[in-house]
Amino acid sequence: MAEYNHLAVVKFKEGVVVEDVLKGLEKLVSEIESVKSFVWGQDIESQEMLRQGFTHAFLMTFGCKEDLTAFVGHPNHVEFSSTFSTVIEKVLLLDFPVVTVKAPA
Repeated sequence: MAEYNHLAVVKFKEGVVVEDVLKGLEKLVSEIESVKSFVWGQDIESQEMLRQGFTHAFLMTFGCKEDLTAFVGHPNHVEFSSTFSTVIEKVLLLDFPVVTVKAPA
C-alpha cells in the first residue's frame, strides 16, 4: 500500500496570529497516531502573481488512505478544523497517494 499525503496550501485572514495556528497544528498532529509525518513552510521566494495570495503549505503523510480517513474523522481534527476554517481566507486541499521518484537520502 502506498503512503498517502494531505496537502493544504493556505492564505490566512488579515490579523491572524499564525504562530498560534501553527502551535495548534503541531499539537494536533502529535496527538493523532495515524499522522506519520508533518512538515510545513512559509513561502518567502515566489512572486505574488504566482503565489496568488497563498503564504503557507502544510503536508501530512499517512501510511495509507485509511489512516487519512481516520485522521479526518478524529474528534481532535474535527474540533481543530472548525477553528482553523475561521482563520483562513482561502485554502487549496489535495489528498493523494505518494509516487516516489527519488527517495530522500
